[in-house]
Amino acid sequence: MAAVKELIRTEENGTISFGDYELAQKSKLSDYKFKGDLYKVKTFKEITKLERNGSFVYESVPGTAVLNLTQDGETMVFEVEGPEDAQITVELESETEYEIMMSGLCVGRMKTNLGGKLSFHVQLSDTQEVEVKIIKC
Repeated sequence: MAAVKELIRTEENGTISFGDYELAQKSKLSDYKFKGDLYKVKTFKEITKLERNGSFVYESVPGTAVLNLTQDGETMVFEVEGPEDAQITVELESETEYEIMMSGLCVGRMKTNLGGKLSFHVQLSDTQEVEVKIIKC
């Protein structure tokens, strides 16, 4: 298990990792600087949430660890792990269709709502990470 004990960290490959689903009590860290933006993370066993410059980026119920998150205007890519299946919500471009890939397999296309939120379910277990890639169509 690779829970992020620092709550959020910058990786050598220029991505960020965050979330500690092993915590029994809610923990948060604000004003984490990464590539000119300020990030805030809240995490524990029940939920993991990430904000950038005060705007929603990621949320999972229950809590997860997210590794190597990268995002540009076309894609969002990360690995996620946790002790049990999770509902994940991310914010992207509003009213836009995206293809969702998990561990290299296409699981379908979804359109974001007016607020740009996209929600999907990920099957997780203690033993493996799931790579998620969300691609703008």
